[in-house]
Amino acid sequence: MLSLALFGITIAFSFVVWGLVGQQYFWPRLRERSQADAVRPILFLHAFRFMGLTFLIPGVVSPALPASFARQVAYGDLLTAILALLALAMLNSKLSAAPIWLFNIVGAVDLLNAYYMGNRVSLDPGWLGATYVIPTLVVPLLLVTHVLVFRIMLRPQAARVPQALRSVA
Repeated sequence: MLSLALFGITIAFSFVVWGLVGQQYFWPRLRERSQADAVRPILFLHAFRFMGLTFLIPGVVSPALPASFARQVAYGDLLTAILALLALAMLNSKLSAAPIWLFNIVGAVDLLNAYYMGNRVSLDPGWLGATYVIPTLVVPLLLVTHVLVFRIMLRPQAARVPQALRSVA
């Protein structure tokens, strides 16, 4: 029971810290950019989600890790990485909004589903082995960046004030 409490505390602290980093460092830099320039670094970050496949590697995770959990998490991350690469490839096209939205919705739902599935299978943090860092450190960062992409995609483009104009005012 203690390991589950420590797991939850670790995840909660990670959300708080990544939320503060997003608010103080990421958002101020991203809001000044065009939509394509703002989402580009986030898409590159999420292109690394193929690392979720490590949940399927024996010896990296415990044999006790439920296969239903491992498969959903691994393949959901792989799909999201592919969608991030597709969105990057189409970033300068007039149709770029569709793959960005698809990536962001699928990716955010995938991460939320992973937490849900972990709860559903009564995930023991010890089953995660070397992948422990993914739900405790990486997933909170990824969810914070999904929120940033939603903000970027929903903001009015005319509301963006170029840096040169702000320094004059």
